[in-house]
Amino acid sequence: MNQSLVRGESGHLGMSKDIVTGGAGFIGSHLVEELISRGHRVVVIDNLVTGSLTNLDPVLSHENFEFVKGSIVNRSLLHRLFSGADYVFHHAALPSVSRSVKNPRASHDANATGTLNVLIAARDRGVKKVIYASSSSVYGDTPILPNTEDMPPKPQSPYAVAKLTGEYYCRVFEKIYGLKTACLRYFNVYGPRQDPNSPYAAVIPLFLRSTLAGKPPVIFGDGEQSRDFIFVKDVAVANIQAAESRATGVFNLGNSQRVTINHLAELIITLVGNKNFKPAYQDPRPGDIRHSLADITRARAFGYSPKYSLEQGLKEVLAHMKIKPDHA
Repeated sequence: MNQSLVRGESGHLGMSKDIVTGGAGFIGSHLVEELISRGHRVVVIDNLVTGSLTNLDPVLSHENFEFVKGSIVNRSLLHRLFSGADYVFHHAALPSVSRSVKNPRASHDANATGTLNVLIAARDRGVKKVIYASSSSVYGDTPILPNTEDMPPKPQSPYAVAKLTGEYYCRVFEKIYGLKTACLRYFNVYGPRQDPNSPYAAVIPLFLRSTLAGKPPVIFGDGEQSRDFIFVKDVAVANIQAAESRATGVFNLGNSQRVTINHLAELIITLVGNKNFKPAYQDPRPGDIRHSLADITRARAFGYSPKYSLEQGLKEVLAHMKIKPDHA
């Protein structure tokens, strides 16, 4: 069994035992911090393929924290670790649309089959609820905005298909086995610790890396495609709200604000201070959608209320990088 264990200094239990799969990743690590700050006991499972232990530095020595290096394809490991767990926050995944286009099998194995393994273990161990990190990519391209949860999904990448498959598994496990689930469709999440060095990095860390290095940000397409950006700390809080509420089903997590990639580039260039920069344009990437915008009415019903504007969130990212924005 390929796994290793890092424990906190004592075995003191918090108010509940929570599992975070993929907890060493960008979003998962912020969720872990939020759970620990609320007194929860947290067990992280991560194979460190896309995550990093450095993301968990703030909690590694905490008495309520435990790290297990392992994979969600290891069903016996999941069954053992889920024993006594109250909630499972399922964030383990192989992210990126473009990565899935290059390797659809790997995307399916991690994102669809892995989710099925998590649900089976949660069902067998009597977990109260599974919170599943889904994706707005399941909507595909649609001329109807904002995206609402009752719209027919139109996935147009293997990643989106696998994420949607996970949602369907959640629905079936709730209907047949009574396992409570909430599927959170993340729009464009950003924030501190988002890796800019991966070949599949997201747009904001890529733009920041280029601009800070004195290079123009690269835009795929004409830049008039739009996205709904949501700050990672808002996402972490929403996960806990969804878990502790009676909410089940599918929920959008966005900021309900439409931002073009051109505007995003201008904002980052202004904040960093390289005002003479102009973006460089390249051909659009296969699998990318044109527009996305979240209707967050359903999520507001369980208390979701994003606190960060895009500019505020970007300033937090720069502060984490110890870079003072060019203007307040």
